[in-house]
Amino acid sequence: MSGLGELDRPETPRSPGAWDERSQRSLTGRPLADRPSAVDAGAREPGAGEREPGRGERETGAVGRPVDARERDASAWASPGGRQASARTRRGVADPVKALMHRHRDLCERAVDPLEIAAGLEAHGVTDRTAARFRHRDVFSLAEEMYARVPRDTEPTPRPAEPSPPGAGATWVVYALLPGVLCAAAVAGLRLTEGRPRLITAAVGALALALALRAALRRGPLSAPVRTSGTWTCWLIGYALLGDGLLRTALAGGPDALPDGTADGAWPVTAAPVLALALSCAPAAGCAHLFAVRARRRLTASRGLADFSASVRPLLLGAFALYTGVLIALLTITGAVLDEPAAHPQALTLGALLLLARLLTVHGHAHAATLVLTVTAAAEGAALATLFAGRLPGCGFLAVPVETLVAVCGPAGVPAVACGIGALTLLVHASRRLTRASAHAGTPSSEGLR
Repeated sequence: MSGLGELDRPETPRSPGAWDERSQRSLTGRPLADRPSAVDAGAREPGAGEREPGRGERETGAVGRPVDARERDASAWASPGGRQASARTRRGVADPVKALMHRHRDLCERAVDPLEIAAGLEAHGVTDRTAARFRHRDVFSLAEEMYARVPRDTEPTPRPAEPSPPGAGATWVVYALLPGVLCAAAVAGLRLTEGRPRLITAAVGALALALALRAALRRGPLSAPVRTSGTWTCWLIGYALLGDGLLRTALAGGPDALPDGTADGAWPVTAAPVLALALSCAPAAGCAHLFAVRARRRLTASRGLADFSASVRPLLLGAFALYTGVLIALLTITGAVLDEPAAHPQALTLGALLLLARLLTVHGHAHAATLVLTVTAAAEGAALATLFAGRLPGCGFLAVPVETLVAVCGPAGVPAVACGIGALTLLVHASRRLTRASAHAGTPSSEGLR
């Protein structure tokens, strides 16, 4: 074989011999003369048009071995400039918890414990599933981190103390018993007087009962953070006293006279259900206090919103059932003492409606309670109005629904249906609203002992 032929064939160098012109062209396409010498490369600094080796490129150290990117990072961190660049890189990473704290800054600053932050987050729609996106197992864990990261200039506010002993705040018990005592005195006065003294006794007793109820609802477990009007509550209680008698008299073509305060007059008065409701004010306050204290304890011990709701719902239903049982007993006793019908259906539904409405108002949901009370009172008023409107010529059809209901259920059917629908509506609403953390975290555990 010709030696020239071997030389003409392109080939990668396979021996450690001298690097010739053909070897340079076969690998780089540049002649050997264009490649800078090792002396020139080491002597020249990189110019404006040249770049330094990248961060991930391998370089040759002083001893001739390759230096990889990891060693370059270590040497860069040793210099002040390298530390500043690394800090800027870390600060550039997004902090989702910090962004959430900025969005709820007022909530975090005024919170006295993590439970208030958890309740506020829940009220804004943050759930345990949302907390998982912030790398927390539940809202309570997320709230604890947010509370710990809030800068505070003063000493942190201590967590609310555990509930005081039952005898620590006996003042609200006195106010809760006052309506029942005054109502019993007024009923006794009506039974012992006649004529004008009876009218004066009724007026004084109604005023004293209204003031006692006002005092009981402004102190203790039944006190609400907002002022509410008692107009519709007074209407519902007044209907329990006079409504059934007026309805029965209207169906008979009356009334022909004003009520005289007796159960057998032209306009009968039913005092037994009103007395039972007044006496049940103290049990209602006790049930509300028991529910608030137990719910607060469950809130402190719970580690998830779903867990808290599941544990509080039986408390709500238990308090409601306890009050209903006590009210049944009071209705039975007052009916036997006054020798009047106990009026269980309308009095039970009215008592349940008033209790649920007050619980919702106490825990910050007064709008729904006021709305249902207004609709219930309007339904009772409309029932009476349609009976009188049906006496007009050509308007007899207006009284047909009420007359049909009274024929089936009696006069007690109107308040029983109206208050029963309202109580059922509030019970469903309360089972959703009062089992949330936001309904209890803002209320100290000792509320009701004022």
